[in-house]
Amino acid sequence: MARSCFIVCLLFSACLHGFSQHKQELLLPGLEAPVEIIRDKWGLNHIYAANQHDLFFAQGYAAAKDRLFQFEVWRRQATGTVAEILGPQELKRDIGTRLFRFRGDLDKEFSHYHKDGIAIVHAYTEGVNAYIDEVLANPTLLPFEFKKLGILPGKWTPDVVVSRHQGLLGNIEEELNTARAVAIAGKEKVKELVWFHPRQPNLDMDASITREMLSKDILELYKAYRKPVVFKSGFNATALHTDIPVEKGVEGSNNWILSGNKTTSGYPIMANDPHRSITMPSLRYMVHLVAPGWNAIGGGEPVIPGISIGHNEYGAWGLTIFETDGEDLYVYDLNPANLQQYWYRNQWVSMQEIKDTIRVKGAADELVTLRYTRHGPVAFIDTANRKAYAIRCAWLEPGGAPYLASLRMNQARNWKDFREACRYSHIPAENMIWADRKGNIGWQAVGITPVRKNFSGLVPVPGDGRYEWKGYLDILKRPHLYNPAKGFFATANQHVTPDSYTRWDAIGYSWADPYRGNRINEVLGENKRFTMADNMALQTDYFSIPARSLVPLLKDITMPTKLQEDAQKKLLSWDFVLDKKSVAAGIYAMWERKLMSQAAESFIPRDIRGLVDFQLTTLVGWLQQPGARFGVDSFRNRDAFLVTTLQQAIEELSKRFGPSTDAWVYGQSGYKHTSFTHPLNALLTEEEKAVYNLAPLPRGGNSHTPNSTGGLDRQGSGASFRIITDLEDWDKTLLINTPGQSSDPNGKYYRNLYETWAKDQYFPAFYSRDKIQANADEHTILKPGSR
Repeated sequence: MARSCFIVCLLFSACLHGFSQHKQELLLPGLEAPVEIIRDKWGLNHIYAANQHDLFFAQGYAAAKDRLFQFEVWRRQATGTVAEILGPQELKRDIGTRLFRFRGDLDKEFSHYHKDGIAIVHAYTEGVNAYIDEVLANPTLLPFEFKKLGILPGKWTPDVVVSRHQGLLGNIEEELNTARAVAIAGKEKVKELVWFHPRQPNLDMDASITREMLSKDILELYKAYRKPVVFKSGFNATALHTDIPVEKGVEGSNNWILSGNKTTSGYPIMANDPHRSITMPSLRYMVHLVAPGWNAIGGGEPVIPGISIGHNEYGAWGLTIFETDGEDLYVYDLNPANLQQYWYRNQWVSMQEIKDTIRVKGAADELVTLRYTRHGPVAFIDTANRKAYAIRCAWLEPGGAPYLASLRMNQARNWKDFREACRYSHIPAENMIWADRKGNIGWQAVGITPVRKNFSGLVPVPGDGRYEWKGYLDILKRPHLYNPAKGFFATANQHVTPDSYTRWDAIGYSWADPYRGNRINEVLGENKRFTMADNMALQTDYFSIPARSLVPLLKDITMPTKLQEDAQKKLLSWDFVLDKKSVAAGIYAMWERKLMSQAAESFIPRDIRGLVDFQLTTLVGWLQQPGARFGVDSFRNRDAFLVTTLQQAIEELSKRFGPSTDAWVYGQSGYKHTSFTHPLNALLTEEEKAVYNLAPLPRGGNSHTPNSTGGLDRQGSGASFRIITDLEDWDKTLLINTPGQSSDPNGKYYRNLYETWAKDQYFPAFYSRDKIQANADEHTILKPGSR
């Protein structure tokens, strides 16, 4: 320890000479030795520490300094204390948070994620609190959001880090909606509309569960605690952070690995672009962590120690969501003589009860009773019908905090180490990919996976003991591969499980549309060696496979008006790229929307609209091979459907931009664009909005292009963060995050990456000390001692 500290201190001394950027030294209680933070000109902090404790202490300190208000909102969401600052309208959120709180042994919990997990999580929260202490001691440092709301930041405790409130957790809302649709329209109609694959699920409803029972607001508390915090002043403002899944294909991710025989460098390449909500500040936070045993760089969530996507000196790793059902809704009969008892295996069993008190701004404290069955939290009790509903959540098992198992991955040296680390990655269920400098590439599906032997998990079941999970599948028995013969592997939330796999009782039934994945595989399957530029082009690719499938259907159709004919000609001569400067892309994107909305009106029974997930894949198949649903003269009626929807698209475009097709360019502020609105927008003056909000910039693509830009007009989800690594040279790694690292609107890192990202560009994420120093912007030495 003494020798390593001495060496690091010498480096500090040497680096203080010759650095032209801003330099500062700070005394920080809680450190064991000096820590050096070099901030490069893109805002990424490179943290050099003499020991593990100080490394994660400094990570927490630096991240909190950049994102303190984001930290505070996260803390309040995690602890169920939002009503304390926003009033009674947030009470249901806080009840839900406390109901679904992890209540297990915290030391066991922390140790799951890393052998030193207790020490790491504690060091991280100590670092967060060190910055909070600094702010409380010097109110001029308090971010303006706190002043606007009249609050102060609260201290962090280690349990906040392992909260599950923000994760991509399961399918309980889909399960309830599926059951409601089955109860209304029948299981065969639901299977016709929903693209279940690779198997057809059992959607038989137990006779004891009726349509009327399912009509209740059963998931109110669950949904309340999972929704983003919104700050209001007569109307809704933009959420600070949201991680709630929306329609399939919008929330997702891409990743791929190429072996050296597919690259010009002869080394593997790893690429990853997670698609999540586009927020201000970003969900992601970039950092470089260096200490004995640690040298990892990449991105993660600012409130979690470690790096979830990135590389160390041995290999690189990335992730996308792998469809997994980790939630089930159980329905119980209640004892007429005691509604706190439920029927389970031929006897009445008492619910466990926890009393809690919630502070509410502008109102009296709320006393609540949280109830639990053997299966999990009781989300709803129907006293009139003597029914209770509980949710069994795999993510409430030990180790269910999202992304924390990446701490083990940060230190992996080879495929064996990486797979062993994957065993601890319970939430979310993901496609983890790996590439190393020895030339190996691999894929491992991770996630805690219930095994169901006698039910599908896609509709609620009685909680009387007849429908139980048969444990969890060992993660290393989930789908995986190592050094595939084709030299690459890609995932984009589509079904990728090989046909040879046998544990289908632990594989989900519903997946994203395959278009992003198909396009990536199509490109990577070309007989060529790929450069970094090729990988950049693929990550930012706007080619639409649905367009390539749908547009040719217009070829032999006679359009009734000249304007429609003009639009038809533009589409038929188009290259299917949803480029922001393209008129044809503007026409197609609106047409695709109208196709889907008209299909919903034409083919989905009115009383189950919004309950079933109708995907574009299903519609494309119907249009290519029209059957009885289009009537006796199916092709003629199909063509009429195409004409009608194209006319609807033209009418909408004409209304927005005028009758000239030349004005229907896709990427414009009235059409496809990106913009960032501060989470407190509803509380800001016009002058403040001009400072804190970021003006619209044009975008291309949609949710089905590899460069996924989910959302209709404004991009609401997609890749705010991207990474590409060529393992020949770690200094060739490319990153981007938007709009910047910091949430301080007066700082240089608030919006510095916005235009770079909007133009689908990157910056170099340097790894070697000399290149980091050559591109340094700030240099901070944190020293032990009292202020």
